[in-house]
Amino acid sequence: MTEAGSWAARLLEEAPRQPDLRSCGAASLVMARALQDEGYAELLVGGTHPVTGRTLAGAPADRFSAETLAMHRRITGPVDVLGRLQLPWPRELGTPPWAAARQLAARRRPYAVHAGLIGGSRLADRVRRSLDQGAPAALYVGTRALPRHVVLAYALRDDRVAVFDPARGGTVLVDLAQRPLPFGRWQRLWFAVTQR
Repeated sequence: MTEAGSWAARLLEEAPRQPDLRSCGAASLVMARALQDEGYAELLVGGTHPVTGRTLAGAPADRFSAETLAMHRRITGPVDVLGRLQLPWPRELGTPPWAAARQLAARRRPYAVHAGLIGGSRLADRVRRSLDQGAPAALYVGTRALPRHVVLAYALRDDRVAVFDPARGGTVLVDLAQRPLPFGRWQRLWFAVTQR
């Protein structure tokens, strides 16, 4: 289960939000990295990475926004986090699930994209298995017509899943079998990007 370390917990307490309407996926991926890398979380909260010495100016919200925009450029660009070629994607359309999978897999085992059409309980089981392995999962939610928002499942809390919602800047406890989902107008689970 991916639990927030002390710096990542502090970042979650800061309630960082996505900087624009298109960067929810990138914001979720920045949070995923912070949850898995305490040094990176310390950089976002405190402004200095404890190992590399890298610094970022501004308040934690400013640093989170800057990293989110940089992440969005990278995951929609022609080269992924590992330097491999990837299909470029128009930033105006948000974050494609396959780019999220490549970013999440950079520090771990491979990730896969699973369609919500396979059934709510099967998809919820895949998310829970990923979280049991300590691997966060990106969830694509939307309307009945389209996926429109990306959130990050990062921990199990009894029978529910702790989900970072970058639009709210906070954590929501969710029963993935629940309908509708509690993400405002985005109430349907379209895709889950989980560790294989």
